[in-house]
Amino acid sequence: MTAPRPIIAPSILAADFARLGEEARAVEAAGADWLHIDVMDGHFVPNITIGPQVVRALRPLTEIPFDVHLMIAPVDPYLEAFREAGADSITVHPEAGPHLDRTVKRIHELGARAGVAFDPSTPPEVIEWMMDEVDLVLVMTINPGFGGQSFMPSQLAKIRRLRAMIDASGRDIILEVDGGVTPETGALCREAGATALVAGTAIFGSGGDYGRAISALRGD
Repeated sequence: MTAPRPIIAPSILAADFARLGEEARAVEAAGADWLHIDVMDGHFVPNITIGPQVVRALRPLTEIPFDVHLMIAPVDPYLEAFREAGADSITVHPEAGPHLDRTVKRIHELGARAGVAFDPSTPPEVIEWMMDEVDLVLVMTINPGFGGQSFMPSQLAKIRRLRAMIDASGRDIILEVDGGVTPETGALCREAGATALVAGTAIFGSGGDYGRAISALRGD
């Protein structure tokens, strides 16, 4: 059986922030499937990035879906703002609010795809009883907060475990990986069952040939 073509989502965390609009257009033209947008608050994770205003400014510039990863706490008060700004999918951490199921349901009410992100220490069982509600699972293969970190091989077992949970559910849940993803580590993630890869440095730090970088991540 042929493995599905992986979704490639360049992370603008590694882009030139003085040229975000141009960078977004460039990766779309190079064949990116989604644009991954990391939102950090300096509280839930030790860094501060962007807010909904930047998402809103980027939205008219590209047609690919916006994959928004909220590394903020509390997360619930900001769901509507990011959806209105143009988020097509909104991914949250279980630790960012008191009631994960309620948060996921609210994302659906807003009309977006709902994702759950797993820090390296977060167990897969967090979503065991809400598999019917989740559209996307994001495995962090680094500690969230900064780009350019090294891939954590220990998380491959978690990817395999979540792949088994997804298959058992019978649902078409996207299994995404973010953190230290390169053509080499991306291949390991795909073999473990990942269907979407987030990459920042591997694309935006590739010397400008974004098309070749994206193809390499797909294993073309």
